[in-house]
Amino acid sequence: MVVTGVLLLTVLNPMSHPDVLVRPTPGEDAVALPLYDLLNRTGISQDGASDEGDLDGAGNSLSARTLAAAGWSPGGEVDILDTSMRLPVYGEGRPDHVLSDGQSLTLGEPTRLRSLTFLATGTRTDGTGADVRSVGSVVYSDGGEHKFELVVPDWAAGPAGDAALTLPYANSATGFGLDVIGSVRLYARSVPLEPGREVDHVVLPEVTDPDANLHVFSVGGRQADREWTGTWARATSGYTEVGPWQDQTLRLAVRSTTGGHKVRVRLDNTFASRPVTIGAVSLALRDTGARTRGAAIPLTFSGARGAVIPAGGRLVSDPIDFLLPPSTELLVSIHLPDRVTAAPIHYASVDTNFTTAPGSGDRTLEREEEPFTGTVEQWPFLTGIEVMDGPGAVVTFGDSITDGVRSTRDAYARWPDVLSDRLRQRSDLPDPGVLNLGVAGNRVTTDGYPGEGVSTYANGVSLLHRAQRDVFSQNGVESVVVFAGINDLRWGASAEEVIAGLNRLARMARDHDVRIFVATLGPCEGGSRCTPGLERQRQRINAHLREQRLDPESPFTGVWDFDAVLRDPERPTRLRPEYDSGDHLHPGDAGLRAIAESVDLYELLGS
Repeated sequence: MVVTGVLLLTVLNPMSHPDVLVRPTPGEDAVALPLYDLLNRTGISQDGASDEGDLDGAGNSLSARTLAAAGWSPGGEVDILDTSMRLPVYGEGRPDHVLSDGQSLTLGEPTRLRSLTFLATGTRTDGTGADVRSVGSVVYSDGGEHKFELVVPDWAAGPAGDAALTLPYANSATGFGLDVIGSVRLYARSVPLEPGREVDHVVLPEVTDPDANLHVFSVGGRQADREWTGTWARATSGYTEVGPWQDQTLRLAVRSTTGGHKVRVRLDNTFASRPVTIGAVSLALRDTGARTRGAAIPLTFSGARGAVIPAGGRLVSDPIDFLLPPSTELLVSIHLPDRVTAAPIHYASVDTNFTTAPGSGDRTLEREEEPFTGTVEQWPFLTGIEVMDGPGAVVTFGDSITDGVRSTRDAYARWPDVLSDRLRQRSDLPDPGVLNLGVAGNRVTTDGYPGEGVSTYANGVSLLHRAQRDVFSQNGVESVVVFAGINDLRWGASAEEVIAGLNRLARMARDHDVRIFVATLGPCEGGSRCTPGLERQRQRINAHLREQRLDPESPFTGVWDFDAVLRDPERPTRLRPEYDSGDHLHPGDAGLRAIAESVDLYELLGS
């Protein structure tokens, strides 16, 4: 798999590694080495031969069997956080990662990068399961230095919702299986860089905590030379039972926001434990229903019609020449040749998608709608459509109100849809992509879906856990609007916890040089779990956010008062009757339009 616009920083030697590697002492003036020359620990072992590896100092190691079953093969590639990561050539007790301790890592020739991504995990000897914190640096060719903090959870105690890959068990000296240590995880962490400066080398993070270790398995970089912009996106909200689908074609309906002349499509296998085979994919303009307007165009992946997406990985199509106007309906068709019983999905689609019958084969180039006899109430696998050289993108980041729950089906009446329409109608302003990354039931601070296993209710991992994947690895993002927190309160969180979570999101946005706007929480009196106690907490959050508008030290670029837009003037603890969808929590079409029309477009775009 090759992903356009990505530089591989890790080139692993497939031949052999010495058992003993002599390395410069951290802190000395040392020649920077490629990662394969820095590998100094073995943390992956074969089941039944766990003495080959020891990741945590207690004889436990990652299972080569479960890695291979996830599609993470020795020396293979996995696309994570829009970065292609080369995996170590693990096996036979050979070193497969570096114990990070200030070593100098060369990236080859100096190059301009948008970000670095580390594939790593942490271990601790004190039994606390706390995160491993460390500080490294990027040294630019002009002599400047960029220090960064890397925070990586413990491989066994850390959250699955934040993981790049969760494996079902670890190996140990006494055997393998869930009874030994339980599920274990690898994490991906992205470090934003100054894209105008060339990177000379990286000083790997040095861990000063004597009870903690940081294990780095791969390092990758996103190039800064070619610009893509999202025109449509959805977040994976869970991993659920589907179909089963076998040798049939899904046809998924989307609508662009910004336009372009070159297009590519993103497919994700988020939260999965197994790879999935994609037989063929096509893109077409939509006529009505599942019927295409004109011929469908086949997409390729590194020149091939199909590909395999490893568990937790991403697949990006080769770019095609395709005239895509703004606000245009499209059909993305995906042929699944093998049996699929569970899949990563976006649950609350509010749009109608289609499928052929099992065994009907590859119908991705079919123009008529007759073969598409079934409907699908989610968006499986498809997470994004991008255009080349677009005018940037805005991410709307939130819960079911942003997702569009209880808006009119197939009407594009969500508030991000209306916001995009407003921008398109303004000839004096750019027309950026507006990416809806809302997830129904989502919370700021707590995972609803745990991030591993098959779930019956796909309400997503927390905004904090999915921000790196769903916001900051999107291409072209310049602004993010956060409208969330009411579900945290509905499930018992305090106002202080929500405020702290919103502040953490603001810090993440600042680190990635993304403007961040936050919205006050709308009223919900009469709705499920909307108690007087919740109302007091909501008022505390909203009062705090309104104070931020006057604070020059505020972490937010701006604060928008959606509560003032939605509340009933006669009874401010409830929605205006004409805006209420009927459940007293979700605005209907009129309320969603009012939210979008309240946004100051000049402030949003920094004009």
